[in-house]
Amino acid sequence: MKQDKILSLIGLATRAGKTASGEFCTEREVKAGKARLVIVAEDASGNTKKKFQNMCDFYQVPIRCYNEKEVLGHAMGKELRASLAILDEGFAGSILKQLDTRERLGCIEEVAFVCQK
Repeated sequence: MKQDKILSLIGLATRAGKTASGEFCTEREVKAGKARLVIVAEDASGNTKKKFQNMCDFYQVPIRCYNEKEVLGHAMGKELRASLAILDEGFAGSILKQLDTRERLGCIEEVAFVCQK
């Protein structure tokens, strides 16, 4: 099985202390201006997706949907995670690059932006 670079980067960012996860913490970091990227699980509720989409639009933070809650949580060494914020510009840029490359190659359906639905 091929290693997922996006999940590896999320894991590295978490170990470096450059992530916040869970609805409350993610929202706090976005509003504090510290979030550089928000990732919402594809299987998060419609309300959660809409909430973060609107918030990220307002605060001008890039947002993407990726994978499932269980997979995102596992990458961070935690349980289920519907949302997370990347707090470091370097990690955020690398993850965005990987996500956007996958989208162009057709590996991810409408990543930029399934979360509106």
